Amino acid sequence: MNLTEEPEIVQWPLTHYVFIERTGPFMKIAPQAWQELHQLKFLISERNKIVGAMALYKMPNVYRAGFVLAAAAEGLPKEVRYEEIPGGQYSRFVLTGPYSNLPQASGRVWEIVSRRSLFVRDDFAIENYVNDPMSTPEDKLITEILVPTA
Repeated sequence: MNLTEEPEIVQWPLTHYVFIERTGPFMKIAPQAWQELHQLKFLISERNKIVGAMALYKMPNVYRAGFVLAAAAEGLPKEVRYEEIPGGQYSRFVLTGPYSNLPQASGRVWEIVSRRSLFVRDDFAIENYVNDPMSTPEDKLITEILVPTA
């Protein structure tokens, strides 16, 4: 697994985020949330410019699959929610490779955070999908795992 193990402190910017939220075991709810969201992608993009994708998650068992928008959302399908994510300081780890490595990578990130006794604020962690899986080879996919630290 190709994961950076030295966290880099970054400032995440204000982000316009449209998402589907589910609760339960991540391995079960995450694929369902993404499937539902992708079925609505065309309707979302009719009035909004999608500029990225990311997941937000919070223990225990709250998962959001969503798209990053260029501006505040307009005319969304009723199945999705919109929030303006204020941003803030995060410890960033980078996974290069297939999304199937994300559970193991995320587990390793939280081990490192715990071992280093990093203060984690009460906020969502982020998986920011840097490149497009439709046009990027699986071994070249880049995912930023961002832990909300003070």
